[in-house]
Amino acid sequence: MTDKKTIEQAIAQEGKFVSTTSGISMYPLFADRRDTIIILPKTAERLKKYDVPLYRRGDSYVLHRIVEVLPDSYVICGDNCECYEYGIRDDDIIGYLAAFYRKDKYYTVDNKAYRAYSVIIVHTHHIRVFLKRVRRKLARFYRKIFPRK
Repeated sequence: MTDKKTIEQAIAQEGKFVSTTSGISMYPLFADRRDTIIILPKTAERLKKYDVPLYRRGDSYVLHRIVEVLPDSYVICGDNCECYEYGIRDDDIIGYLAAFYRKDKYYTVDNKAYRAYSVIIVHTHHIRVFLKRVRRKLARFYRKIFPRK
């Protein structure tokens, strides 16, 4: 039987955590089980807007983007999520996204294209949520008119 390391243990022993992504909450940046992330341990310095922290929510690990920095917490949302998460504190954060491989190409979070993507994805959140909801309503309407046989 193998002893599984937690992400916290991996970061403490290796100084970083490297893994493939799982889930669609950060789509289109990360596709499920396609892309590889490199997480560095959190520092004493607070994270900034657009940073992507890795934090624990119950028994799960979550990698979402900071959309607002508050005096004692952060407002966080996945790029493909509709709802903001409030009350994420520095104590909850394990590490932060430092770099990633997307379709076998290496990017750091300092990459200009990535930085532009981060700003655009945060500032278009309300428009994207509106369009998603319209699309869902149209799909429901279409299924009522043209039911599957």
